Amino acid sequence: MNKQLREQIVACAKKNGADLVGFASADRFTDGVIQQIFPGVKTVIGIAFRVLRGSYRGVEEGTTYYQYTTTGVETIEESLMPGALLRLCACLEDAGYVGVPQRRNQLLRPEEKTPNPEMLHTKWYAAGAKEPQMDFTAAAVACGLGEKGMSGTLLTDDFGPFQRYAFVLTDAEIEPSEIVPPHLCDHCGECVKACPGRALDAKGQLDAIRCAVYYRGASMKTNPYMPPEAYADFEDRIAIMTGEAEFDYEKAKEIMGETYFYPPIKHGYVSSICGRACDRACYVHLEEKGLLNKKFVHPFRIRPVWELPIIAEEKK
Repeated sequence: MNKQLREQIVACAKKNGADLVGFASADRFTDGVIQQIFPGVKTVIGIAFRVLRGSYRGVEEGTTYYQYTTTGVETIEESLMPGALLRLCACLEDAGYVGVPQRRNQLLRPEEKTPNPEMLHTKWYAAGAKEPQMDFTAAAVACGLGEKGMSGTLLTDDFGPFQRYAFVLTDAEIEPSEIVPPHLCDHCGECVKACPGRALDAKGQLDAIRCAVYYRGASMKTNPYMPPEAYADFEDRIAIMTGEAEFDYEKAKEIMGETYFYPPIKHGYVSSICGRACDRACYVHLEEKGLLNKKFVHPFRIRPVWELPIIAEEKK
């Protein structure tokens, strides 16, 4: 296997903004998806980009909500990551190999009822079996970038749950990275307790529909922009605002249609009002246990988690 090419790929990825780079041989992927995308694939290259602690600061403090979605989601996905993927594929082509970039299609969903909470619900498209889609978290684990946490989030030694990632499929045979044995997640359940909409159950199973509803701010407890008259046409409006309501997919879409208390970002990204409360709680836990490689002068969480009262005007 080409050690020199491996070193060039790592150098290229890091020069173009990637913080972590990992490699997996194609035989680590048994569902056939990467072979459908690129029949000649021999290696999957994973690259991860940190989400800055400072990008979460405004949501953590309950002050500014724009920065997490713009700098922690949109800028990475729409600016930093595509450039790095293209340069990495160019590096492979210069060496005589093919590189097939794979970044998330934020709007393309495997099924209609598996929504992406980060995107406007009116833009989701259910592809079904029409287009093969990689399991990004499983691919990241296969590439040795980190482990899968209780909430389904990728956890790494440097950044905990604070990163986003993409892949390149190539016909170059490159020595794979070692798979990281699980050692960060202790199933403490802090991610479950932190969700304002109860989108995670006690076993860490994610209800993607609930996640989409409360990601954008359906809980008044964590949404300073919600007016007292919110959800006036819903009989269970108080339960919605407290995160206790039960609803199906159709009602979820109705609730999301009324959840417009803060403007969306470019490219159809929904502003995250929950600010990934699950990930922040996980990060705090890992930091308090001293498990993260990167150390800081001050801890991420510097005061108790805040919560707002439920103030609702009766429907007249």
